[in-house]
Amino acid sequence: MTAPGLFDEILARGAVRAAVADDAWLAALLETEAALAAASADAGLIDPPVAETVGRACRPGRVDAAAVATQAAASGNPVVPLVAALRAALRADGEDEAAAAVHRGATSQDVMDTASMLVAARAVAVVTADLTAAADAAAALAERHRDTPAAGRTLLQQAAPVTVGLRAAGWAAGLDGAVAALRTWRPAVQLGGAVGTLAAFAGDGRAVRAAFARRLGLDEPVLAWHTERGRVAELAGVLGRAGAAVGSVATDLVLLAQTEVAEVREDVPGRGGSSTLPHKRNPVGAVSARAAAVGVPGLVAAVLTAASGHEYERAAGPWHAEWAPLRELLRTAGSGSAWLADALTHLVVDPAAVRASLDTTGGLLLAENVTTVLRGRVADPKTLVTDAASTSLDTGRPFAEVLAEALDGSDVTPAEIDAALDPAAHVGESTALVDAFLASRTEYR
Repeated sequence: MTAPGLFDEILARGAVRAAVADDAWLAALLETEAALAAASADAGLIDPPVAETVGRACRPGRVDAAAVATQAAASGNPVVPLVAALRAALRADGEDEAAAAVHRGATSQDVMDTASMLVAARAVAVVTADLTAAADAAAALAERHRDTPAAGRTLLQQAAPVTVGLRAAGWAAGLDGAVAALRTWRPAVQLGGAVGTLAAFAGDGRAVRAAFARRLGLDEPVLAWHTERGRVAELAGVLGRAGAAVGSVATDLVLLAQTEVAEVREDVPGRGGSSTLPHKRNPVGAVSARAAAVGVPGLVAAVLTAASGHEYERAAGPWHAEWAPLRELLRTAGSGSAWLADALTHLVVDPAAVRASLDTTGGLLLAENVTTVLRGRVADPKTLVTDAASTSLDTGRPFAEVLAEALDGSDVTPAEIDAALDPAAHVGESTALVDAFLASRTEYR
């Protein structure tokens, strides 16, 4: 097994790394060639024993991967040297008929695109599993903390009370949405021959293509999509959505874990230390998930840019430009998903710190609620509350104290003020929203 690269354990975490590695690509290319021969036999173009012989030759151990990689430069893609290697191996075994059947009727892009769909489908399955695990962990937090009041924040400022459960439900909803989007993507075989006409199959091309798709478990397109890269663009889009969902949650976790807030922490013994600061416990999972999410949009753009410039029946350059960023996009989105699942699974909420954050402003985050309570009780409650809040902010005095002075002489009692400033009593429909989300998620799953 190849040793991981210097940054792989951080930026290529999880099973997705193996799913898009060179050996996975080579295996997919060989699987494609074997399926093509078998499909040709299904359509009656070659004898089944010949297809079986080709299939036996299409094993990674029989191909010098390094030689294929080196020789790919001469043709501009790895399929040409791979086919040459397969034919040479078969001829060396005395299987001339099988050698002639290798790659019959196809062009290099047919094999490369189909292999890319196999690789992508398997990588997407890994990403989906990790995102699902992350969503499940977030949903568990939502259920556990459905009633825990917390400071809601807008524009990074405390705004009004929410619950920890509602925030976690929002995380899970975004991740569930990303999973649903990934599940809508449909990989398909590519088979059109040199210019998409299936001419080399002498009238049996559609039959071969149908069998080819069936054997590989991929969709069968009506036309070749050599220059119509919508399928690849859609993949980039759903991976971009996954990255956005991961990034949003990871950013919340990083902010909630900072020292001055400390409402959450990742409970992973031995992880999070600093090279110089003994006291540090960095949220490594969230940080690494966020790092991956930051990298996703640029890779999406690179894939979409490559998809936008294909000319005529086969492209000169844009197709080739697609390979590297697509693989890196799968790897990066998958790494972020794996890290986030890890972070959420090990996340610990500190109720005392959550409560301390609620008390930070001395009741200011209940200002909107106080305005509502005072309607009909005092003249212009909005101005009264706004002035009291400004005084509290400017002087550092507790909002409740300033408010009591402003209401002196009114019929509003101290008990009513205290009730209006109780965050637990004023989280809106947070708990009901959490319950509704969890119920709908059960149905969705």
